Amino acid sequence: MTSSAPRIAELAYYPVKGCAAVRPATAAITPAGITHDRAFLVVDGKGVYRTQRRHPRLAAITPVVSDDGCRMSLHHPDLPPFSFAVVQSGPRRSVDLFGTAFGGIDQGPAVGEWLSQAIGADSRLVRVPPDHRRVTDGHTPGTSNYADSSAVHILSLSSLALLNEKLRSAGQPMVPMERFRPNIVVDGWEHAHTEDRLRGVTIGDCRLGYAKLALRCVVTTVDQRSGRKVGPEPLRTLAGYRRTEGGLAFGTKFAVVRPGTVSVGDPVAVTGWGVSEM
Repeated sequence: MTSSAPRIAELAYYPVKGCAAVRPATAAITPAGITHDRAFLVVDGKGVYRTQRRHPRLAAITPVVSDDGCRMSLHHPDLPPFSFAVVQSGPRRSVDLFGTAFGGIDQGPAVGEWLSQAIGADSRLVRVPPDHRRVTDGHTPGTSNYADSSAVHILSLSSLALLNEKLRSAGQPMVPMERFRPNIVVDGWEHAHTEDRLRGVTIGDCRLGYAKLALRCVVTTVDQRSGRKVGPEPLRTLAGYRRTEGGLAFGTKFAVVRPGTVSVGDPVAVTGWGVSEM
């Protein structure tokens, strides 16, 4: 059931890109998004990114990072937990993220061995360096760590409800919100895809500016609990009503205009509206 005024229903960040979420009650939003969001990246021996697109078993790994970012532990149902001190400075290695070159600080061979066992492919873990410089595209430019693009991904419960109604009508199982890996889930918008029309948002003391629609990929067909692909849904259903020239849109991406702190239950104040790009 939705409330009369839009509010944050859930917050989530993903310390290691492609791995499981952390769901805090309160989060600091930096220029690069929620603190620690996609600050770490799993790569192969050549520094090329790994994601759930080709390695769905990443989803079964739960990372926990300390508030100060100095320690991390990795958890997997089939392996003993692995805890380590985060290497925050040191030599950079070349990192390829969707064909763009970045730098990363390698977290060492022991972490890499644990990850290799977890996903069944030779891997290393890198951390975004302190001097990381990235400009993200869209209507409002910004920055992010190792996210696909912009810093903050917003999705509404009403949008998911419409998708699940279409899945139910087609005799298909409904999908949970976690399939779409948003940072901020909003409750209280009566109409599905209201987030498409947002151009400016204030939550707490944080301000966000619209960047672009979020385009969906095969990650949405991965069961985020088991790390197994269970497709073709929801992509097949989304293709029937959410197709754009660039792909299938579901949710929106935002740049951080003013950092701040947000909490579950905070009102979502829209400061600017536009026309949906669908």
